[in-house]
Amino acid sequence: MHAIFQAARMTGIMAWELLWALCLGFGLSAVVEAVVSKERVSKLLPDSSAKTIVVASALGAASSSCSYAATALARSLIRKGADFIAAIAFQFASTNLVVELSVLLAVVLDWQFMLAEFVGGPIMIALLVVLLRITLRPKLIAAARKQAEKGLAGRMEGHAAMDMSLHEGTFWQKLTSAKGTTATSHFYWMDWYSLWPDIAGGLVISGCLAAWVPQGFWQGFFLVGHPLIARIWGPLVGPLVAVLSFVCSVGNVPLAAVLWNGGISFGGVIAFLFADLIILPILNIYRKYYGLKVAAILFVTFYAAMALAALAVEGIFGWLHLIPKERAAGILQESVHWNYTSVLNIIFLLLSALLLWRFLRTGGPEMLKMMGDAPPAGETAHHHCH
Repeated sequence: MHAIFQAARMTGIMAWELLWALCLGFGLSAVVEAVVSKERVSKLLPDSSAKTIVVASALGAASSSCSYAATALARSLIRKGADFIAAIAFQFASTNLVVELSVLLAVVLDWQFMLAEFVGGPIMIALLVVLLRITLRPKLIAAARKQAEKGLAGRMEGHAAMDMSLHEGTFWQKLTSAKGTTATSHFYWMDWYSLWPDIAGGLVISGCLAAWVPQGFWQGFFLVGHPLIARIWGPLVGPLVAVLSFVCSVGNVPLAAVLWNGGISFGGVIAFLFADLIILPILNIYRKYYGLKVAAILFVTFYAAMALAALAVEGIFGWLHLIPKERAAGILQESVHWNYTSVLNIIFLLLSALLLWRFLRTGGPEMLKMMGDAPPAGETAHHHCH
């Protein structure tokens, strides 16, 4: 009972320390999603040229999604005619180059990790494009498209296809209008609704590991006593830890803090964070979407791109002396204190309550009911805010 209490206590402390950062990240993400339409994204991804991949990455970063919704959205783009490799690049950017992840990394770990995510993300996408061009021959892509057309359900199909963004006016006009406020509230609470299982799962797993697993185990597992080998071992083993954790997207950040405090290398943390798109449930979705053979190729190429990009980040940041020397993630505290975190939590809880009031008064609950449903083939689910 004492061990269970300790794990629950650590989970609660981490949840309190993360609360305002999650609210801020989801709020900024909701604003971006409210003013950036994804209705015509597929038409902007006709091939896998360098220019198209840059466009796909930028659009993905603006179309912030949970890992399941990003996977479903990539399949939706492919069914609408987008290039297969460009759609995969879009999928990676929509989970690894997003606002909420950056905010959490800066708060939970340090600004170096946030910077590393932005440096490593494009490297990973570039490596992935090269690997996919080598391994995915036209016949395989044609088979994957044929399988995608079957429309087998994964998760968050409705979320992926739903477009509530505004199409007219300047950025400021969209943001300050009544419809803009409504769309922001809907995206904000839709993100909370879709991601809370992963966030809760990540916090519980992190709390248990922080309370129950001694530092000596982590230090041995991550080869802390062999610094040079550890820098190579971390990026190789980081994605495998993520695969087995079943946690994706921002839910990985608390667990990354536990691993960092335990001794995993800087590049290992980055590789672990990149690997939200190869956890076991999502690998099974790839099998449904594109067939077993293509799913296996995606896993191998994804893993290779993640590990190589993380090794590159380890080398670049080590050369620039930007790797933090301290291993003391802020959320792994012994108790809750009355400090700036508590003040920010109260402020953001009040703002969240205002957005919840708007959400409930403008058809939000009805929108949530649509999220899990798959729209008809080739169609986009339009939700009209009242």
